Amino acid sequence: MKDSIPNLAQNKPRVNLNIGKYGLLVALLVLCTALTIITPKFLTLPNIMIILTQVTINALLAFGVTFVIITGGIDLSVGSVVAVTSVVTATFARADNYPLVVPLALGLLVGLAFGSLNGLAITKGKVPAFIVTLGTMTIGRGLALILSKGRPISNLSDSFNYIGSGNLLGIPLPILILIVVFIICTLLLRKTIMGRYVYAVGGNEQAARASGINVNQVKLFVYTLGGGLAALAGIILTSRISTGQPNVGIGFELSAIAAAIIGGTSTSGGVGTITGTLLGALLIGVISNSLDLLNVSSYYQQVVMGLIIIGAVLLDSLNKNKRN
Repeated sequence: MKDSIPNLAQNKPRVNLNIGKYGLLVALLVLCTALTIITPKFLTLPNIMIILTQVTINALLAFGVTFVIITGGIDLSVGSVVAVTSVVTATFARADNYPLVVPLALGLLVGLAFGSLNGLAITKGKVPAFIVTLGTMTIGRGLALILSKGRPISNLSDSFNYIGSGNLLGIPLPILILIVVFIICTLLLRKTIMGRYVYAVGGNEQAARASGINVNQVKLFVYTLGGGLAALAGIILTSRISTGQPNVGIGFELSAIAAAIIGGTSTSGGVGTITGTLLGALLIGVISNSLDLLNVSSYYQQVVMGLIIIGAVLLDSLNKNKRN
Protein backbone atom coordinates (compact mmCIF):
# COMPACT_ATOMS: atom_id res chain seq x y z
CA MET A 1 0.00 0.00 0.00
CA LYS A 2 2.86 2.37 0.75
CA ASP A 3 4.19 1.86 -2.76
CA SER A 4 1.17 3.66 -4.15
CA ILE A 5 1.91 6.90 -2.28
CA PRO A 6 4.70 8.18 -4.57
CA ASN A 7 2.64 7.39 -7.65
CA LEU A 8 -0.32 9.36 -6.35
CA ALA A 9 1.89 12.21 -5.24
CA GLN A 10 3.51 12.40 -8.67
CA ASN A 11 0.25 12.58 -10.60
CA LYS A 12 -0.01 15.89 -12.39
CA PRO A 13 -2.89 18.01 -11.08
CA ARG A 14 -5.79 18.45 -13.45
CA VAL A 15 -6.47 21.87 -14.90
CA ASN A 16 -9.88 23.14 -15.96
CA LEU A 17 -9.25 23.72 -19.65
CA ASN A 18 -12.60 25.27 -20.53
CA ILE A 19 -12.27 28.33 -18.31
CA GLY A 20 -8.56 27.91 -17.66
CA LYS A 21 -5.97 30.61 -17.41
CA TYR A 22 -5.44 31.15 -21.16
CA GLY A 23 -9.10 31.66 -22.05
CA LEU A 24 -9.50 33.90 -19.03
CA LEU A 25 -6.40 35.88 -19.98
CA VAL A 26 -7.84 36.50 -23.45
CA ALA A 27 -11.14 37.61 -21.93
CA LEU A 28 -9.31 39.97 -19.57
CA LEU A 29 -7.30 41.49 -22.44
CA VAL A 30 -10.43 41.95 -24.57
CA LEU A 31 -12.20 43.65 -21.65
CA CYS A 32 -9.23 45.96 -21.02
CA THR A 33 -9.09 46.89 -24.71
CA ALA A 34 -12.79 47.72 -24.76
CA LEU A 35 -12.51 49.81 -21.61
CA THR A 36 -9.53 51.69 -23.02
CA ILE A 37 -11.67 52.69 -26.00
CA ILE A 38 -14.67 53.62 -23.84
CA THR A 39 -12.79 55.59 -21.18
CA PRO A 40 -9.25 56.90 -21.77
CA LYS A 41 -8.74 57.14 -18.00
CA PHE A 42 -8.64 53.35 -17.73
CA LEU A 43 -5.25 52.65 -19.31
CA THR A 44 -3.20 55.11 -17.28
CA LEU A 45 -0.42 54.22 -14.87
CA PRO A 46 -2.15 55.72 -11.78
CA ASN A 47 -5.36 53.80 -12.53
CA ILE A 48 -3.50 50.55 -13.19
CA MET A 49 -1.76 50.92 -9.82
CA ILE A 50 -5.13 51.57 -8.17
CA ILE A 51 -6.58 48.41 -9.71
CA LEU A 52 -3.63 46.24 -8.68
CA THR A 53 -3.62 47.65 -5.14
CA GLN A 54 -7.36 47.07 -4.76
CA VAL A 55 -7.07 43.56 -6.20
CA THR A 56 -4.43 42.64 -3.62
CA ILE A 57 -6.95 42.03 -0.82
CA ASN A 58 -9.31 39.86 -2.84
CA ALA A 59 -6.45 37.96 -4.47
CA LEU A 60 -4.83 37.06 -1.14
CA LEU A 61 -8.17 35.81 0.19
CA ALA A 62 -8.82 33.94 -3.05
CA PHE A 63 -5.43 32.18 -2.92
CA GLY A 64 -6.34 30.66 0.43
CA VAL A 65 -9.85 29.82 -0.74
CA THR A 66 -8.38 28.10 -3.80
CA PHE A 67 -6.44 25.62 -1.65
CA VAL A 68 -9.60 24.91 0.35
CA ILE A 69 -11.87 24.45 -2.67
CA ILE A 70 -9.39 22.17 -4.42
CA THR A 71 -9.71 19.78 -1.47
CA GLY A 72 -13.48 19.87 -1.93
CA GLY A 73 -14.14 22.26 0.96
CA ILE A 74 -15.40 25.82 1.39
CA ASP A 75 -14.45 28.70 3.67
CA LEU A 76 -17.02 31.40 4.43
CA SER A 77 -15.10 32.87 7.36
CA VAL A 78 -12.32 34.78 5.57
CA GLY A 79 -14.20 38.11 5.55
CA SER A 80 -14.73 37.95 9.31
CA VAL A 81 -11.09 36.97 9.83
CA VAL A 82 -10.16 40.17 8.00
CA ALA A 83 -12.34 42.13 10.45
CA VAL A 84 -10.94 40.51 13.61
CA THR A 85 -7.40 40.93 12.30
CA SER A 86 -8.10 44.57 11.52
CA VAL A 87 -9.27 45.25 15.07
CA VAL A 88 -6.46 43.30 16.77
CA THR A 89 -3.64 44.79 14.67
CA ALA A 90 -5.01 48.31 15.00
CA THR A 91 -5.26 47.92 18.78
CA PHE A 92 -1.56 47.12 19.02
CA ALA A 93 -0.42 49.35 16.14
CA ARG A 94 -1.28 52.62 17.79
CA ALA A 95 1.48 55.17 17.63
CA ASP A 96 4.37 54.61 20.07
CA ASN A 97 2.68 51.72 21.90
CA TYR A 98 4.40 48.58 20.59
CA PRO A 99 7.10 47.67 18.06
CA LEU A 100 5.77 46.94 14.56
CA VAL A 101 6.41 43.20 14.95
CA VAL A 102 3.81 42.94 17.73
CA PRO A 103 0.67 43.90 15.75
CA LEU A 104 1.90 41.95 12.72
CA ALA A 105 2.54 38.78 14.72
CA LEU A 106 -0.73 39.01 16.67
CA GLY A 107 -2.71 39.68 13.50
CA LEU A 108 -1.26 36.63 11.75
CA LEU A 109 -1.82 34.49 14.84
CA VAL A 110 -5.51 35.47 14.84
CA GLY A 111 -5.88 34.28 11.25
CA LEU A 112 -3.95 31.07 11.83
CA ALA A 113 -6.05 30.37 14.94
CA PHE A 114 -9.32 30.78 13.06
CA GLY A 115 -8.04 28.63 10.20
CA SER A 116 -6.89 25.92 12.59
CA LEU A 117 -10.25 26.02 14.39
CA ASN A 118 -12.01 25.50 11.08
CA GLY A 119 -9.71 22.65 10.14
CA LEU A 120 -9.99 20.87 13.49
CA ALA A 121 -13.78 21.15 13.63
CA ILE A 122 -14.03 19.75 10.10
CA THR A 123 -11.51 16.93 10.48
CA LYS A 124 -11.94 15.93 14.13
CA GLY A 125 -15.53 16.98 14.70
CA LYS A 126 -16.70 15.71 11.30
CA VAL A 127 -18.84 18.82 10.88
CA PRO A 128 -19.49 19.94 7.26
CA ALA A 129 -17.19 22.75 6.15
CA PHE A 130 -20.12 24.98 5.21
CA ILE A 131 -21.55 24.82 8.73
CA VAL A 132 -18.20 25.23 10.50
CA THR A 133 -17.06 28.24 8.48
CA LEU A 134 -20.52 29.81 8.65
CA GLY A 135 -20.25 29.54 12.44
CA THR A 136 -16.74 30.98 12.61
CA MET A 137 -17.83 33.75 10.25
CA THR A 138 -20.44 34.78 12.80
CA ILE A 139 -18.05 34.32 15.72
CA GLY A 140 -15.39 36.43 14.02
CA ARG A 141 -17.78 39.25 13.27
CA GLY A 142 -19.01 39.24 16.86
CA LEU A 143 -15.48 39.23 18.28
CA ALA A 144 -14.48 42.16 16.08
CA LEU A 145 -17.39 44.19 17.43
CA ILE A 146 -16.72 43.14 21.04
CA LEU A 147 -12.99 43.93 20.93
CA SER A 148 -13.53 47.32 19.31
CA LYS A 149 -16.75 48.10 21.22
CA GLY A 150 -18.27 48.73 17.81
CA ARG A 151 -16.04 51.73 17.11
CA PRO A 152 -13.17 52.28 14.63
CA ILE A 153 -9.63 52.22 16.02
CA SER A 154 -7.45 55.02 14.67
CA ASN A 155 -4.16 56.86 15.36
CA LEU A 156 -1.99 54.06 14.01
CA SER A 157 1.79 54.33 13.81
CA ASP A 158 3.50 55.60 10.66
CA SER A 159 5.54 52.41 10.37
CA PHE A 160 2.38 50.32 10.31
CA ASN A 161 0.61 52.61 7.84
CA TYR A 162 3.62 52.37 5.54
CA ILE A 163 2.77 48.73 4.79
CA GLY A 164 -0.38 49.74 2.94
CA SER A 165 0.63 53.15 1.61
CA GLY A 166 4.38 52.91 1.07
CA ASN A 167 6.20 51.90 -2.09
CA LEU A 168 9.49 50.43 -3.23
CA LEU A 169 11.02 51.64 -6.49
CA GLY A 170 7.72 53.26 -7.33
CA ILE A 171 5.71 50.07 -6.82
CA PRO A 172 3.17 50.05 -3.95
CA LEU A 173 4.13 47.59 -1.20
CA PRO A 174 0.77 45.74 -1.31
CA ILE A 175 1.46 44.82 -4.94
CA LEU A 176 4.94 43.57 -4.07
CA ILE A 177 3.50 41.50 -1.20
CA LEU A 178 0.92 40.05 -3.60
CA ILE A 179 3.64 39.04 -6.07
CA VAL A 180 5.68 37.31 -3.36
CA VAL A 181 2.64 35.45 -1.98
CA PHE A 182 1.58 34.47 -5.52
CA ILE A 183 4.99 32.91 -6.20
CA ILE A 184 5.02 31.07 -2.86
CA CYS A 185 1.49 29.71 -3.28
CA THR A 186 2.15 28.65 -6.87
CA LEU A 187 5.30 26.77 -5.91
CA LEU A 188 3.57 25.24 -2.90
CA LEU A 189 0.63 23.98 -4.94
CA ARG A 190 2.51 22.86 -8.05
CA LYS A 191 5.98 21.85 -6.90
CA THR A 192 5.63 20.26 -3.46
CA ILE A 193 4.35 16.95 -2.16
CA MET A 194 1.79 18.74 0.00
CA GLY A 195 0.46 20.52 -3.06
CA ARG A 196 0.00 17.24 -4.89
CA TYR A 197 -1.71 15.79 -1.84
CA VAL A 198 -4.11 18.73 -1.92
CA TYR A 199 -5.09 17.80 -5.48
CA ALA A 200 -5.28 14.12 -4.56
CA VAL A 201 -7.65 14.73 -1.63
CA GLY A 202 -9.91 16.87 -3.79
CA GLY A 203 -9.82 14.47 -6.70
CA ASN A 204 -10.78 11.38 -4.71
CA GLU A 205 -10.63 11.56 -0.94
CA GLN A 206 -11.22 7.85 -0.39
CA ALA A 207 -8.48 6.87 -2.82
CA ALA A 208 -6.11 9.36 -1.23
CA ARG A 209 -6.86 7.94 2.23
CA ALA A 210 -6.40 4.37 0.98
CA SER A 211 -3.04 5.35 -0.51
CA GLY A 212 -1.73 6.41 2.88
CA ILE A 213 -2.21 10.17 2.64
CA ASN A 214 -3.16 11.82 5.92
CA VAL A 215 -6.32 13.49 4.63
CA ASN A 216 -7.06 15.24 7.92
CA GLN A 217 -3.59 16.75 7.99
CA VAL A 218 -3.99 18.06 4.45
CA LYS A 219 -7.36 19.64 5.27
CA LEU A 220 -6.03 21.19 8.46
CA PHE A 221 -3.15 22.63 6.45
CA VAL A 222 -5.33 24.28 3.78
CA TYR A 223 -7.76 25.84 6.27
CA THR A 224 -4.91 27.14 8.43
CA LEU A 225 -3.21 28.56 5.33
CA GLY A 226 -6.47 30.21 4.29
CA GLY A 227 -6.80 31.81 7.72
CA GLY A 228 -3.23 33.07 7.60
CA LEU A 229 -3.70 34.64 4.16
CA ALA A 230 -6.95 36.25 5.32
CA ALA A 231 -5.06 37.75 8.26
CA LEU A 232 -2.38 39.08 5.91
CA ALA A 233 -5.11 40.67 3.78
CA GLY A 234 -6.60 42.19 6.95
CA ILE A 235 -3.25 43.67 7.96
CA ILE A 236 -2.71 45.26 4.55
CA LEU A 237 -6.26 46.63 4.40
CA THR A 238 -6.01 48.09 7.91
CA SER A 239 -2.72 49.73 7.00
CA ARG A 240 -4.20 51.15 3.79
CA ILE A 241 -7.18 52.80 5.49
CA SER A 242 -5.16 53.64 8.64
CA THR A 243 -8.05 52.42 10.80
CA GLY A 244 -9.17 49.20 12.45
CA GLN A 245 -12.75 48.62 11.32
CA PRO A 246 -14.93 45.92 12.94
CA ASN A 247 -17.35 46.06 10.00
CA VAL A 248 -14.74 45.64 7.29
CA GLY A 249 -14.70 42.49 5.17
CA ILE A 250 -18.44 42.02 4.74
CA GLY A 251 -18.98 40.03 1.54
CA PHE A 252 -15.25 39.52 0.97
CA GLU A 253 -15.67 35.74 1.14
CA LEU A 254 -18.07 35.80 -1.83
CA SER A 255 -15.68 37.83 -3.97
CA ALA A 256 -12.82 35.48 -3.08
CA ILE A 257 -14.83 32.39 -3.94
CA ALA A 258 -15.97 34.02 -7.19
CA ALA A 259 -12.36 34.84 -8.14
CA ALA A 260 -11.29 31.24 -7.53
CA ILE A 261 -14.18 29.75 -9.52
CA ILE A 262 -13.83 32.23 -12.38
CA GLY A 263 -10.16 31.27 -12.45
CA GLY A 264 -11.07 27.63 -13.08
CA THR A 265 -11.15 26.15 -9.58
CA SER A 266 -13.89 23.53 -9.46
CA THR A 267 -16.31 23.38 -6.54
CA SER A 268 -16.22 19.58 -6.82
CA GLY A 269 -12.50 19.60 -5.91
CA GLY A 270 -9.32 18.43 -7.55
CA VAL A 271 -9.06 21.26 -10.10
CA GLY A 272 -7.60 24.74 -9.83
CA THR A 273 -4.50 26.92 -10.15
CA ILE A 274 -3.20 29.99 -8.34
CA THR A 275 -2.54 31.68 -11.69
CA GLY A 276 -6.15 31.21 -12.71
CA THR A 277 -7.33 32.60 -9.38
CA LEU A 278 -5.15 35.68 -9.78
CA LEU A 279 -6.62 36.29 -13.23
CA GLY A 280 -10.10 35.82 -11.79
CA ALA A 281 -9.37 38.43 -9.11
CA LEU A 282 -7.98 40.78 -11.76
CA LEU A 283 -11.10 40.36 -13.88
CA ILE A 284 -13.34 41.24 -10.93
CA GLY A 285 -11.07 44.18 -10.07
CA VAL A 286 -11.12 45.52 -13.63
CA ILE A 287 -14.92 45.27 -13.79
CA SER A 288 -15.30 47.05 -10.45
CA ASN A 289 -12.86 49.79 -11.47
CA SER A 290 -14.56 50.29 -14.83
CA LEU A 291 -17.94 50.70 -13.16
CA ASP A 292 -16.43 53.38 -10.93
CA LEU A 293 -14.92 55.19 -13.93
CA LEU A 294 -18.28 55.06 -15.71
CA ASN A 295 -19.98 56.50 -12.61
CA VAL A 296 -22.23 53.48 -12.16
CA SER A 297 -24.12 53.55 -8.86
CA SER A 298 -22.81 51.30 -6.09
CA TYR A 299 -26.27 49.72 -5.93
CA TYR A 300 -25.95 48.52 -9.51
CA GLN A 301 -22.41 47.38 -8.80
CA GLN A 302 -23.77 44.97 -6.18
CA VAL A 303 -26.14 43.56 -8.79
CA VAL A 304 -23.25 43.10 -11.21
CA MET A 305 -21.18 41.33 -8.55
CA GLY A 306 -24.07 38.99 -7.82
CA LEU A 307 -24.39 38.18 -11.52
CA ILE A 308 -20.65 37.50 -11.70
CA ILE A 309 -20.90 35.02 -8.80
CA ILE A 310 -23.87 33.23 -10.37
CA GLY A 311 -22.12 33.16 -13.74
CA ALA A 312 -18.96 31.70 -12.17
CA VAL A 313 -20.93 28.89 -10.54
CA LEU A 314 -22.80 28.20 -13.80
CA LEU A 315 -19.51 27.97 -15.68
CA ASP A 316 -18.17 25.57 -13.09
CA SER A 317 -21.34 23.47 -13.39
CA LEU A 318 -21.07 23.34 -17.18
CA ASN A 319 -17.43 22.29 -17.02
CA LYS A 320 -18.23 19.69 -14.38
CA ASN A 321 -20.88 18.14 -16.66
CA LYS A 322 -18.43 18.08 -19.58
CA ARG A 323 -15.80 16.32 -17.50
CA ASN A 324 -18.35 13.72 -16.40
